[in-house]
Amino acid sequence: MKTGLLFPGQGAQAVGMGGELTRRSAPAREVFEQARQVLGFDLLELCVEGPADKLNRTEYSQPALFVHSMAALRQLEADRPNLWDDVLAVAGLSLGEYTAVTAAGGIDFEAGLRLVQLRGSAMQQASDAAPSGMCSVLGLEREQLEAICTEATSGPHLVRVANLLCPGNIAISGHLEALEVAERLSIEAGAFKTVRLQVAGAFHTPIMQPALDRLSAALESVEFRNTRVPVYSNVDAMPHTQPAEFRRLLSEQVVDPVLWESSLENMLTAGCEQFIEVGTGRILAGTLKRIRRKISCENVGDS
Repeated sequence: MKTGLLFPGQGAQAVGMGGELTRRSAPAREVFEQARQVLGFDLLELCVEGPADKLNRTEYSQPALFVHSMAALRQLEADRPNLWDDVLAVAGLSLGEYTAVTAAGGIDFEAGLRLVQLRGSAMQQASDAAPSGMCSVLGLEREQLEAICTEATSGPHLVRVANLLCPGNIAISGHLEALEVAERLSIEAGAFKTVRLQVAGAFHTPIMQPALDRLSAALESVEFRNTRVPVYSNVDAMPHTQPAEFRRLLSEQVVDPVLWESSLENMLTAGCEQFIEVGTGRILAGTLKRIRRKISCENVGDS
């Protein structure tokens, strides 16, 4: 069956991730060891033992999720030597798009990890400079939330629609003052509830422009290759395979909304008959079920 691989983004991290995977998988242990040599510290220890407040910091959670997913992928490839014969396309949510490009051969593991480390550090610095955050709003449509964000934006304090996850679940992102107003207005407009996300700041908004500037320079210096399968981009929900496209898209997605729902719909239209969520948690499987309830989505990782 034609398969789509999905890679999780920030917010999926949890203390304990990687423990069971590395206990049973030599290929996974090798990936974490390679990461230790690149990063200069024991990422596996942080993933397994925490503390949670450190793991949840953007500069650590992004490399942790990238490495964990790549470790899970290596074991999956060992278990299924013909895996890539069936893979039609890949996609990753936010940070997970870097994993998807690496998994598809667009960049090697070390270069991908160094980019992700830089991305996490740059986004953490941008977040520290402007107190901000993200929030999932359940039960409203995009047009309603865009109007709410416009109303809640005041002076220098902005809030934007940032992540279109699946029907009825959209994340907004912005300065804390504006985000709090938007949360209140969302409930008044009929939202079921709002949920603050485990991220440091207003990702996928102009507040991340300082991070984009650092990341764009780094992306220009990295050697990309054509990918073996298309990667569906967060920025336009379309398939891409070319190096120049990835340099632009991986930069733009830091400040642009994530079109995750549209990406999944387009992968289904292209012919994906089943999916595998490669990494920790089942967040992406949950979004897929809201789009196509009966579609199969296996998880490979710790669970």
